[in-house]
Amino acid sequence: MLPKYDPIKVRFPLGKYLQQLLFDAGSKIWDPIEFWFSYRVELLERCFALNAKENVR
Repeated sequence: MLPKYDPIKVRFPLGKYLQQLLFDAGSKIWDPIEFWFSYRVELLERCFALNAKENVR
């Protein structure tokens, strides 16, 4: 029998979305859905990097 896991709920990063610099070349994501997808990708990349760093030790 498989163990039951609770899904991880990541909420929309409203603070980061509102704190984007207006004329910064790296943060021109005005569409909230596109910002949400890019945020989730960055979050996954950070988690994978942490996991890989822990597995090296």
